[in-house]
Amino acid sequence: MQKIGAFIFDMDGVIIDSEPIHSRVKLDTFAHFGIPFRAEDLARYMGRTSGAIFRDALAACGRQDIKPEDMAAYKHAHYLEVLESGVIDPVDGSVDLIKNLHAADIPLGLATSSNVRVMNTVLDSFAIRTYFSSILSGGELPESKPNPAIYLISAERMGVAPADCVVLEDTENGILAAKRAGMYCIAYRNLNSGRQDLSLADEVVDSLTEIDVNRLAGK
Repeated sequence: MQKIGAFIFDMDGVIIDSEPIHSRVKLDTFAHFGIPFRAEDLARYMGRTSGAIFRDALAACGRQDIKPEDMAAYKHAHYLEVLESGVIDPVDGSVDLIKNLHAADIPLGLATSSNVRVMNTVLDSFAIRTYFSSILSGGELPESKPNPAIYLISAERMGVAPADCVVLEDTENGILAAKRAGMYCIAYRNLNSGRQDLSLADEVVDSLTEIDVNRLAGK
């Protein structure tokens, strides 16, 4: 295998094991605003921005007196409270993978559906910001995954062709975004990410330690 042009990480579920907290916080948000939502429907929104789930829920119940951005703001503030309490740890092996890829001179990108403040909190909490040549939040874009824009923009920023990029994802929406961008996708089977269809990924790993950095570096 030739050396890849760039390795792009999703964040939630592959760097930080945050999906259980995201789920709890979203349900807290629905309860706060009095919007009905079934917990079992959360899985199909994993890998997308909070705005998407709140827009759909408001449309489904016909509530026009509440704005999805107000619900998203409440959810993000609540999530940050949890995040900054220090109760969330990195996904096992994620920080070592980042460091090993960087040591192999493979450019790294971060493409997350989380908003900018959450993204920055994670980067700084785990002291990994300096390893990334591109960081991009879905909160800065009009459409979230499975739209491929976040990955195409990341590749453009790093000056790498999409076909030369490898993406690490844990959700069906994220995998769809990566494949629609024309990128190779490694799926991490994170049991905390709910029931996800990983079948469109090019390969699936049950542990991040299974990712062969030497192979990606063309050695």
